[in-house]
Amino acid sequence: MAQLWGGRFAKETDKLVYDFNASITYDKRFLKQDVRGSIAHVTMLSSVDIISNEEKDLIIKTLNEIVEDVEAGKLEITTKYEDVHSFVEANLIDRIGDTGKKLHTGRSRNDQVALDMRLYIRDEINEIKGDIKTLMQELLVLMKDNLDTVMPGFTHMQKAQPVTFAHHIGAYFEMFKRDFERLTDIYERMNYCPLGSGALAGTTYPLDRELTARLLGFKGPTLNSMDSVSDRDYIIELLSALSVIMMHLSRFSEEIITWNSNEYQFIELDDGYSTGSSIMPQKKNPDIAELVRGKTGRVYGALTTMLTVMKGIPLAYNKDIQEDKEMTFDAIDTVKNCITLFTGMISTMRINRPRMKDSAAGGFTNATDAADYLVNHGVAFRDAHGIIGRLVLRCIELGVSLDELSLEEYKNISPVFEEDIYKAISIEECVSKRNTIGAPGPESMKDVISKNETYLNNMN
Repeated sequence: MAQLWGGRFAKETDKLVYDFNASITYDKRFLKQDVRGSIAHVTMLSSVDIISNEEKDLIIKTLNEIVEDVEAGKLEITTKYEDVHSFVEANLIDRIGDTGKKLHTGRSRNDQVALDMRLYIRDEINEIKGDIKTLMQELLVLMKDNLDTVMPGFTHMQKAQPVTFAHHIGAYFEMFKRDFERLTDIYERMNYCPLGSGALAGTTYPLDRELTARLLGFKGPTLNSMDSVSDRDYIIELLSALSVIMMHLSRFSEEIITWNSNEYQFIELDDGYSTGSSIMPQKKNPDIAELVRGKTGRVYGALTTMLTVMKGIPLAYNKDIQEDKEMTFDAIDTVKNCITLFTGMISTMRINRPRMKDSAAGGFTNATDAADYLVNHGVAFRDAHGIIGRLVLRCIELGVSLDELSLEEYKNISPVFEEDIYKAISIEECVSKRNTIGAPGPESMKDVISKNETYLNNMN
């Protein structure tokens, strides 16, 4: 067991205790962040004359060699080390002796791991933002290609009013836009450097924490050493944002599953994003969408776990906080995989435009437009609402749609109706007239698409 402490102890830690306490199996993914932090730390130590320039250069050179050897497979991160920090430092000391022992001057594992986690989360936020941007680019393509693809809009899972597929997809574009902005907001709020906080009370060494922060791309150092080593708010915020992303993906997946069903047939998923059945040869299952929907609960679980871990922890650092890593890593990996697979799925699916239009024509989705017709001819809306309700009831009795109902039947209920009612309630007219900003009409949608293109071009 390789550990960098123990002078206070008369005997070695029990093997079971050591394994229970160790984090090397999962925090080894911090290797690059740990080395990046160490390089900034020794650069700062040299700048304030705590170590010499020669010692700094040797430590930095050797740290980079350790990373290169791990990446080349020449050096393995094994469970003989307690954590990635002890792995790096032990190998550094093995290679350069006493000079390597100076790396940890003015630093505790508490502020070291707090730094590594922040560096890692920053990197992952940028990757997830890139994945979301790619997804939004695919959504914009779908919007551009389907400005005239009429489909039914739903409330309460019942047909409500006709919209376009572009408009429906645009709703998810807005959701993912908010997701992107939430991640940006989290990044900005967490972007302060905890290194130099020590175990909880800073250090007596004349550290230049402003320099360390600048070297690592932070806005500045954290301002309270106790909070610095025990703060995991940014992880909770990230897990909350990831949960919302998964909720949006899950809602979208539910629609994909429904649209892909035999009853709807609005879309057909590509064979590359579908699976078959071991017993039913006719089956083509939307497993990717179903798995995305299912994995949403997994990410929710990470958020709930982290909130529960942190709820009873007094200041400052306590070992409970080590539980922040595995669930966060898993949630990040899950979200990244889900976004990537979902993007591939929607970019390859085929859209059944005739089927969507036929569905929009049924279910009296043009009833509101029939009421608007009466209002435009001087009838009060509440009276118009009642007239159209009676018309729908008559259509149900006759087994016809509003488009198929005779003008005589219209006039029997209200003499206001004339031949132009049929144009007013045509599905295309119902959509094209809705051109206020945010509505599905073609002029409004073109304006929104233009705004979305500008937004994508300015995303960073």
